[in-house]
Amino acid sequence: MGQIVGSMQSNVVEVLSGRRKRRRSTESTVSQQDRERAEQEAKSPKKKKLLTTTQYIYKALFKEQKNSDVAVMALDKVWHLHKVYLSQSPYFYSMFNGSWKEAQQNFVNIKILDDRINVDSLDAVFGSMYSDEIAIEPKDVIPVLATATLFHLDGIIDKCAEVMVDSIDAETAVQYYEAACQYGVLSVKKSTFQWFQINLLSIYNKHPNQLRHISIELMTLLTASHDLYVMQTEFSLYTLLRTWMFLQLHPNYDPDDPVQRAEAQRTQERLVNAGVETHTPSVDVVQWAYFAGRMEERSFLATPEGQPYVPVFQKLRTQYLTNHYMDLKIIFNDNIIPKEWLYKHIHSHWDALLRIDHGQEDASPQQLDKEEFYENCMRCGRLLMEPGYQKWRWTGFNYGLDLILIMDSRSLLIRRHHRHEHERVLSLQTIRKFMIRTVVTSINAQRQAVFTQTSEITTLSLEKNEEVSLMVLDPKLVHPLLISINMLVVMPPNQSFKEVVPHSEETTLSTTTIPISEIGASSERPLTPASADDSAVCVSGDSTPSSPSLGLRPAGRFSWPRSSAALTSDGEALCRDVAC
Repeated sequence: MGQIVGSMQSNVVEVLSGRRKRRRSTESTVSQQDRERAEQEAKSPKKKKLLTTTQYIYKALFKEQKNSDVAVMALDKVWHLHKVYLSQSPYFYSMFNGSWKEAQQNFVNIKILDDRINVDSLDAVFGSMYSDEIAIEPKDVIPVLATATLFHLDGIIDKCAEVMVDSIDAETAVQYYEAACQYGVLSVKKSTFQWFQINLLSIYNKHPNQLRHISIELMTLLTASHDLYVMQTEFSLYTLLRTWMFLQLHPNYDPDDPVQRAEAQRTQERLVNAGVETHTPSVDVVQWAYFAGRMEERSFLATPEGQPYVPVFQKLRTQYLTNHYMDLKIIFNDNIIPKEWLYKHIHSHWDALLRIDHGQEDASPQQLDKEEFYENCMRCGRLLMEPGYQKWRWTGFNYGLDLILIMDSRSLLIRRHHRHEHERVLSLQTIRKFMIRTVVTSINAQRQAVFTQTSEITTLSLEKNEEVSLMVLDPKLVHPLLISINMLVVMPPNQSFKEVVPHSEETTLSTTTIPISEIGASSERPLTPASADDSAVCVSGDSTPSSPSLGLRPAGRFSWPRSSAALTSDGEALCRDVAC
């Protein structure tokens, strides 16, 4: 027994001893490898992380201006630079490699004629020739663009365009558009124009000091655009243009200035005490008094002050300014648009209505090409902030058609609403035809278009109370949504008469009956809507004496009884009774 135990102990000792030997052998091998590796690293040359070539070139040659072979002077500052790097610019390449005297000189004086270019933008562009990148902030992008255009650096121009497109908002849009036109950056011009189409009536009616900077040329293009999102109807666009024109005529007038605002409030109080009910925000009283208080019969567009603005108002769809009783009263009182235009529209409205009532097929729009449709269609718009079931209409004279728009979870529908108790003001035709196009756009926080869905121009034939789908919404459309509708319910008349602005309207007034010129003389509706949202829109469930500095005159031609009865009509009853 003792032998067995001794043998086992001997075996255990041998095993443990073997393991220790192997461990020492392994450790010895690893230690040997580490020593060999350390010896090899000691023999190899030491490595030190250096600046990249681009960084070294930028630091040594541009920042420290070492080994310069040419001095460039611009805006009273001198840069010591290198012809080989400057020659990346076609501007400098032609200068240094042509027959110009600068090719043989080491000093160049550049005369900067563009006011947009400054020392910082020159420094940034010169530095970009020594580096492979350039940092451009939105506040500096226009000077950098101007400088890059001077030196014909297409890469920097493209980079500026990217920055501008990404940063378009209410404060930058006008500047970006003007710069894009001046320097020929088509992508920025297109993007800013699209931004204006979406936001002109949504934003600038609340920011008059930004509205005044829109040029006559740009406003003419926007007013003519069939893609303009008109919130809510054409009358909203008219009130915006009236404000814009007043601000352009009075560059020193600031509606946000508390002193001028207080004076406007006092003006409103004095007008009320004099028996003139303005029913308008005090900030609008001054412009209302300026236009309505002129002591001459000719329209403002016929005056020397109004002539530059004629192209803008010629592009306005003036035929849709006579679609509501109170809107028409305001238009006449402002006396901006020639009365001859308005009389022609009233005549064409009545003629079309009689044709429809008589069942004339040629009264309904048919076989119109796109251009004719776009030039004559009614433009209406609406902003939907939240998803959910919503119903609304755009009110006004619509040739006996009461059309209701309905938005449910994923579709937009239209319904020809017809109630028997209102048949005397609605079209009795069993089927009515009209043309329509729908555009729905999602916008981001900067009110830029994220996704747009557009329908084709469609001719609909609706029976009484018939409802059809206009569009099945794409899942990419998320709220807030902007909805724009282009619609034509009668054949468009010839509007060549708008090419002429009569300088004297005495003949027209003498041959026109008095009641037309005194439309709405006993109504209490505000002369100027409190906002664009109040302009001839019905949505159920939605909730100055003269100023010497502005040359204003008291409104002597216009007075209305303060105790007039409220207007009651079948049309207003229709608006009240229909649950939207």
